Amino acid sequence: MDRSFLRPRVLALPDGATQLEQFRALTLFAESSDTVQAARKMVRSALEEWALGALVDDVALCVSELVGNAVHHAVPDGCLVAPGVPRRIDVTLTKWPKWLFLGVTDEDSSPPMLSRGEAPFPELEGGLPEAALLDSGRGLRIVQVLADSLWWSLEEAGGKTVFCRFDLLGRVPEGRT
Repeated sequence: MDRSFLRPRVLALPDGATQLEQFRALTLFAESSDTVQAARKMVRSALEEWALGALVDDVALCVSELVGNAVHHAVPDGCLVAPGVPRRIDVTLTKWPKWLFLGVTDEDSSPPMLSRGEAPFPELEGGLPEAALLDSGRGLRIVQVLADSLWWSLEEAGGKTVFCRFDLLGRVPEGRT
């Protein structure tokens, strides 16, 4: 298996300097009791190491929502189902000088579902407890608000990856990216 994608790449900057891409990857299993916690821990560790501590809360919440969706909603494609094999979730975090990319891959090719943003009875929304509001798609709405971009892509062998991008310029003090 070609693992060259795991090696950091070098980006040539206009002034002739170079910048290493920074990359972290983690494989998790949906059936583990600490899957979401492990993803948050990886994000927190990487962002602190990369001097992006200001983004920890937002990115940790996004990874929690995306991994939680994979744990609770992903049903593996027929070609990926194997009896007794746990459902795989891959989390990647890639930092470039201007962007931070978060990717969460699961084994389900179904598109992620966003809610329409409506309560079942909009006129009562202010007086209803949270449990009475729509339960589907709220996590992706949170990710949409916190990230600068959100999209998904089918994987060639089956499954999908949901990506989000955080623009670093303007969020992180100059020289700290």
